[in-house]
Amino acid sequence: LLRDAKLYEIGAGTSEIRRMLIGRELVKGNG
Repeated sequence: LLRDAKLYEIGAGTSEIRRMLIGRELVKGNG
């Protein structure tokens, strides 16, 4: 259970970071 919670936490964090990186790339491409 602890491992699952940690994996879920890491997954959520990476998804947020990925979204931020994608947004940055989009801005870079449009600029």
